[in-house]
Amino acid sequence: MIIFILVATTIFLVIVDVFVYKKFVGKKWSLPSHVYSRPLELYQGLSLSRQLLEWELKELGYKKVDAAKAPGQFSVSEQSVEFFSRGFEFWDEREPSKLMIAIFSGDKISGLKDSHGRVIAITRLEPMMIGGIYPSRKEDRQLVKLDKVPPTLAAALVAIEDQDFYRHQGVSFRGITRAFLANMTEGKIVQGGSTITQQLVKNFYLNERRTLSRKALEAIMAVLLEIHFTKQEILETYINEVYLGQSGDRAIHGFEMASNHYFNQPVQELQLHQTALLAGLVKGASFYNPWRHPKRALNRRNLVLDVMNLAGVISRVDATTAKAKPLAIISPISGRSHLKYPSYLTLVKRQLRQTYKQSDLQTAGLRIFTNFDPQIQRKVEDKIAKRIENLESGYGIEIGKLQSASVIARVGSGEVVAVSGDRKPGFDGFNRALDARRPVGSTIKPAVYLAALENPESYTLNSKIEDTSISVSTENGDIWQPRNFGRKSHGLIPLYEGLGYSYNQATARLGMNVGLPAVIDSIKRLGYSRPLPRLPSLLLGSIEMSPIELAQMYHTIAANGFYSPLRAISSVFTAENIPLKRYHFEAEQRFDNRVMHLISYGLQVVLREGTGKSAYQRLPEELLLAGKTGTTNDQRDSWFAGFSGNYLSVVWMGRDDNGKTPLTGGSGALRLWIDIMVELENRSLVFQKPDGVNYYWVSSNQNGCHKPRYLPFIAGSEPDKRESCASKNDTGVLGWFSRNLDW
Repeated sequence: MIIFILVATTIFLVIVDVFVYKKFVGKKWSLPSHVYSRPLELYQGLSLSRQLLEWELKELGYKKVDAAKAPGQFSVSEQSVEFFSRGFEFWDEREPSKLMIAIFSGDKISGLKDSHGRVIAITRLEPMMIGGIYPSRKEDRQLVKLDKVPPTLAAALVAIEDQDFYRHQGVSFRGITRAFLANMTEGKIVQGGSTITQQLVKNFYLNERRTLSRKALEAIMAVLLEIHFTKQEILETYINEVYLGQSGDRAIHGFEMASNHYFNQPVQELQLHQTALLAGLVKGASFYNPWRHPKRALNRRNLVLDVMNLAGVISRVDATTAKAKPLAIISPISGRSHLKYPSYLTLVKRQLRQTYKQSDLQTAGLRIFTNFDPQIQRKVEDKIAKRIENLESGYGIEIGKLQSASVIARVGSGEVVAVSGDRKPGFDGFNRALDARRPVGSTIKPAVYLAALENPESYTLNSKIEDTSISVSTENGDIWQPRNFGRKSHGLIPLYEGLGYSYNQATARLGMNVGLPAVIDSIKRLGYSRPLPRLPSLLLGSIEMSPIELAQMYHTIAANGFYSPLRAISSVFTAENIPLKRYHFEAEQRFDNRVMHLISYGLQVVLREGTGKSAYQRLPEELLLAGKTGTTNDQRDSWFAGFSGNYLSVVWMGRDDNGKTPLTGGSGALRLWIDIMVELENRSLVFQKPDGVNYYWVSSNQNGCHKPRYLPFIAGSEPDKRESCASKNDTGVLGWFSRNLDW
């Protein structure tokens, strides 16, 4: 019998030993994937104010000091910012930490120097971590090496949790005896004598159940763990494993993540009073939560400091100085950093799932670098909140009912830099930018005019179309009778005017003449991928799209007929910084550049003299812009889609309940679009006359230079009668094209 017990015990110990060893040396955790913004590149001539650089440094967790002397610090003078970068493992190289000085002239960087005064051509700050994709258990952690942890943190842990850590072999019999006597006195388990190693075993291998059998197994496994691994390996694993707080449904594990959660700093930058606070949270992260229970957390922190002093780890002076400091945690709103930009993060996740399995995204610890620009996102969110408040008060709209969404992308590359899915900054809920599919109204009209202009033998910008009432019988027997917004017909008008002034009747007639199949083909080639009904109402935007879908279409127009998928992600790397995928720029020419030149002209007419002309009340006249307003029936939806040479912005406004509003595309979405564009560093759109296009003066009637127009024509479609009217029409907005397009 004894032999049987010995054999069984030996087999049991061997099995447990193998289990303990294999899990510890294997993949210890399911690591979440973390998502990063673009890095801020700094160089001479960059349009960036001192205040905006200071804002970005603060968002990155840099601390403002009198003189920057260590990584993660910065100081500010009237015309310069001195900062000590942290360094970062970028996708192309390791950027070391270094001290630099950015010199400002107005709202531009006029110089960039290192600590020795040498000129730096270009440098970059580390990107912001804007969110993550978490395991099913919602555990979030960032691994850190023991040698990167402040010595005071390891010392605080040992002092407050296990002062015999470096002397015992996994189990402290003195601690067990003390706990046993306390439990016997109370008649139940009220105190544990667990060492750091036992705590690690409980968290890493076992569960929270307090039973004698589980405690016995815990002790056995702790001893086995100490046999195989060093104290440093055990302590490092504990530092990365321990639970230290909660953010929504996201569990904060490990001191690196906890440091970012509570202080918005990497753990290696923490001071004594901060490391003591984190060490104190080990006993009960919820009970000592510094946001909910600041006094309790402060007392616990000070106890840790006192214990460290009694253990001889720190001096009494150090303990007293640290105890005099405040908790120094960030605000609870800032602490929810993973929820700052949920709209953009949703787009990232959707694009990732086209390539990666959900299980890989949740467990492989991927590093995902995006095109997200926090500076632009902040401006967009600020403008949305202010403009909606202004519109609700100005138009008597019920407070809180008006909603908005927007998408900002770089023209050409298709890089999405900002997404807002709600009127409230940081709202983590229904993402209207991606999921609110609403009728797009007149923003669909460029597709109609594209379909016509692709047949230059039949249509030019000067072709006359009728803006008169029209009735169309549909396949189900209904009669479709579109009307202009002002209920006024304009008779025979040139084609560019139908687009620029957004006349419904003229557009409907043109679309029916061109044919629905041709218009549908244009919409598809512009980038819309969903099925389209062959209904006449399609010509005036009855089709429903989300702002991101409309942005995809308009990006093809802005990119001169080249289709490029809108991209949130730039690259994906493993946790070890091995590249997995780069999201390279892709482009496919889908439209003739001559036709796109004509459409671009028409969309500039919208802003120079048509439904969007209020834009130039605030934007500089010399800036070339193009775009289109959109208003749906009963003004339920207000749209504007427009672009400069480097930024495309799409804005939607409306009500979630699809209720009526007093807003048109021009009085609602356009105003917000202007607010946003004013804040961006815009370049004029590229509007170069391509080969095969020539400009001619044309007249609106047979009386020579009556209301002349300087129009582009595809070779072979030139007007028979041409005028020379430049000198007679060189003032006002109508003369802008002749003054600025002198080809």
